[in-house]
Amino acid sequence: MTKELDFDAIKAAAESHRADMTRFLRAMISHPSESCEEGEVVACIKAEMESLGYDEVKVDGLGNVMGFIGDGDKIIAIDSHIDTVGIGNIENWDADPYEGYETDEIIYGRGGSDQEGGMASATYAAKMMKDMGLIPEGYKIMVVGTVQEEDCDGMCWQYIYNKDGIKPEFVISTEPTDGGIYRGHRGRMEIRVDVHGTSCHGSAPDRGDNAIYKMADIIADVRALNNNGCDESTDIKGLVKMLDPKYNPEHFEDARFLGRGTCTVSQIFYTSPSRCAVADSCAISIDRRMTAGETWESCLDEIRNLPAAKKYGDDVKVSMYMYDRPSWTGEVYETEAYFPTWINKETAPHVKALVDAHKAMFGDERIGCEPSMDKRTGRPLCDKWTFSTNCVSIQGRYGIPCVGFGPGAESQAHAPNEVTYKDDLVTAAAMYVAALNLYDPSQADGDATVFRAGLTNNKID
Repeated sequence: MTKELDFDAIKAAAESHRADMTRFLRAMISHPSESCEEGEVVACIKAEMESLGYDEVKVDGLGNVMGFIGDGDKIIAIDSHIDTVGIGNIENWDADPYEGYETDEIIYGRGGSDQEGGMASATYAAKMMKDMGLIPEGYKIMVVGTVQEEDCDGMCWQYIYNKDGIKPEFVISTEPTDGGIYRGHRGRMEIRVDVHGTSCHGSAPDRGDNAIYKMADIIADVRALNNNGCDESTDIKGLVKMLDPKYNPEHFEDARFLGRGTCTVSQIFYTSPSRCAVADSCAISIDRRMTAGETWESCLDEIRNLPAAKKYGDDVKVSMYMYDRPSWTGEVYETEAYFPTWINKETAPHVKALVDAHKAMFGDERIGCEPSMDKRTGRPLCDKWTFSTNCVSIQGRYGIPCVGFGPGAESQAHAPNEVTYKDDLVTAAAMYVAALNLYDPSQADGDATVFRAGLTNNKID
């Protein structure tokens, strides 16, 4: 049985912390915190948690900051990644991205939506639960600010799971959800294609074998793989084929929920003896988003089987990236650049808890301040992310149930002039308090998972 909650009191408590959450978010934004450089913002968060009376606050070996409230044996975690991308061309910003400004409705600055706004809401939600006597019996609440997500999403949770030995019952991700409750998203992987050539003097290019020209053919095929349809007459059948039961009989409905897979060339590299020589190697990175029914093997084989890749035979190598960049503490956790697809049931207890909390406090449609509603009106309350999150490890790799609800907008992520919305900070804080108290694991109907992609054969935890 779920407990009777005073939803008006929860909303009032969240509203009473509007100014606190705004101040805290602006403090976090003021500390530049690109991946592997999060030390200052970790110190800021740790100090805030300690000042709010958390029962325990610690920083693990990788540099994740964790605050705990409650004394139960079981853990419910609220996750926010606290690293950001860079600012890009400063000329595209109207104000200092690390100082910014606020209005009655918005907070401006790098990381506001992606994703330190979620950290502000989660931090104060846990304080509210403690102050209101709403820590669920038998549980402790873990609020974690995770590092290196922008570099390698989910690797931080591989560390938490395998090195810290923390295995929550379920996790709320505070990534921005545009006022929705999200129960899945596509996976992704980072693919590298290397092409071998032979250099010669640029005055007689026919004496060499230009690797850039070979790669140009492969790039054209990668573009076709993303853009083409899938009729029988199409030589390179496009990734849209996974929405068709003919090509994806077991998982086409899940693929239609998540959206089709995509691929795009994200980087290009070359070697050449000089500007007056033929290039002797060329490489590209491919960002590959994976829908239900696609596997890491199928994605690599698709590139290997492109007409241009087959044409150049042994001169072409297709592989998956590995990640081994040191964290801000100097710790290295090597992993593969593969991030599994996942979907949870809408009826799973952890998802239902957020849906029930939203309906009880705010109704069954997405809400927000006026500047945010053009991205929210008409969209289902329970949906999925377009981009990827730490849930690729939490749920995709380890099967720990996840659900998403976070302040801000997906469209603000990685964009210049990033903003988030003060109303969202308040709404999210109230949602976390109510949902954790409406969560009823006895309502589980088997496994929470609808779809979860398989892992590789690499020796990766």
